[in-house]
Order: sequence, then C-alpha cells, then structure tokens
Amino acid sequence: MRKQKKQSSGLSLASPRFWPTWIGIFLLWLSVLLPFSWILSLGRLIGRLGYHFATDRRNIADINLRLCFPEWDEAKRQQVLQEHFESLGMGLFEIPIGWWWPPGRLQKLAHIEGLEHLEKALERGKGVILLSAHFTSLDLGGRLLYMFTPFHAMYRRHDNPVIEKIMADRRGRKEVKAIHRDNVREMIRSLKGNHPVWYAPDQNTQRKASVFVKFFGQPASTNSATARLARLTGAAVVPFYTVRREGGDGYNVVLEPALENYPSGDLEADTQRVNDIIEGWVRRYPAQYLWIHRRFRRRPDETDPPIYS
Repeated sequence: MRKQKKQSSGLSLASPRFWPTWIGIFLLWLSVLLPFSWILSLGRLIGRLGYHFATDRRNIADINLRLCFPEWDEAKRQQVLQEHFESLGMGLFEIPIGWWWPPGRLQKLAHIEGLEHLEKALERGKGVILLSAHFTSLDLGGRLLYMFTPFHAMYRRHDNPVIEKIMADRRGRKEVKAIHRDNVREMIRSLKGNHPVWYAPDQNTQRKASVFVKFFGQPASTNSATARLARLTGAAVVPFYTVRREGGDGYNVVLEPALENYPSGDLEADTQRVNDIIEGWVRRYPAQYLWIHRRFRRRPDETDPPIYS
C-alpha cells in the first residue's frame, strides 16, 4: 500500500485506527465485480439487517413517516419503512458502482430524461442551479449525470479521512469540480462562469441560513440559498433527481424544466416552492427518500419540545 499522507490530526491513513474502514472499502470494491442484479440483492439484504439492528435510525425514519404521511395506516407505514432500509442498503452498494464502474458499464443503467431543459437553461449564459434532493441514489446519480454533461457539485467533507480521500480521488479522476457547501463565493464564481452546480438544500439548516416553511405540512428549517443565489447571479434553477427504476434495470435521471418567475422576490414563497417540488418527488418514490435524517430537528420556537428523543 502506498504510504499515505498524514492528516491534520497527526494520524496516517495507514494507522490501525483506519484499518476497519480500509477493510470495508475493500469489500465494497469486491462487490462491484458482481452482476448488477446481485449487487442490488446484496444491498437489500444488508438493508434488512439494518432495519433490525439500526434501531435509532429506524425510529427517526418512523417518526418522519408518521409526520409526513398521517393518512397511512400502520401496515402501510411499516411496509415503506422496511422498503426504505432496503433502499438504504442498495444505496450503500451504489456508491462503489459510481466510484469504480467504467463508463461503458454505467451507460447501460442510465435512462436520462429532460437533458434539453438543462441545455436550454445554459443558453442564458448565467449558470444553472441543479436543484436536487437526498434520495438514496444521490451519489450514483451524480456520476450518471456526469456522463451526459459536466457540472460542479456542492459537497460536505466526510468526517472519516479515508473516505474523504477516496471521494476526492474519484472526483479528481472524473474532473468534477467539488465546492464545499460553506464556500458560497466559489459557488457564485461557478455560476457566473455559466456552469451547472448540483445542490441539494433539503436537510435541516441552522437558523441564520434558513426560513421555516412547510414540508409535508410540517414546519421545516429550510435553506433559503436557492432563491438568494438565483437572485444574485441570475442563474436558472433546473430541478434534478435520480431514482431506481421499478424493473431493476437501472435509474431514471430526470431533469425538469427551469423554474419560471423564480426568484419572485418573496424569499419565503420561493423557499416554499423548493420544498413543494421535492415533496412531489418524495410522494412518488417515498421509500427512496432519505428518512433517517432528523429533518424536523430544529423547531420554529426554541422552547418547543423536541420531535426526536
């Protein structure tokens, strides 16, 4: 193994502390040698195990589903909850597919819709915000889209330095420019250079950067940067998401028409519009959305009792 550079903590990536991570990554690498249907089956199996053993995350997902789909009965909610964990398991094994599968093999999985909407938006010359959401195929979706069009991507640095290094290496090989989620200046620079920038604003956000708008009828602390950036740069906003196809033969990579009359000048209404778009996708593919995130952790009134124990 090539000698690794030391991290700011002083630990080498070859330190025994990171051996379990390296072993896990090696096993994920082995999985990409399997046929695609086997990989998905393996993911479902791991997901079912996660459903039984990851009780904290299962409880979070259950609370979210109760809040967002009060019309469902217990049987329906439990069915989607179990399917969600299977989706999480498949998502785990889709990450190495995105890292290591060659383009020719990946091309067979991608069923792209609406690429013309992105091309039309880029003709304006002011960049495009690719408005996305945290579905369980999020990471692979970026790789699939990149086969059709280059783009820049917002990201959060991974806490594990081994995983962060591998992700950085993979991004470098695909020549995808990665922008840290806090580097707003760099994102503006990319948009002003007429680049598409992939951005998913659908997770709980600190109060100073958010407004409280509805998500499935619940007040949700939501990042308002989509409207702010669109107003500042003149960039078009093109909704984009990736989901697994029902037949198990790949993924739908969907680009929708650029939003019209956006931003409107009403920050709250514009942010609500973003949540409404994402909610529409989630209602169509509820099991594939990332429910294990504490989406409603921050409450409008800080004295409100917590939703998650």
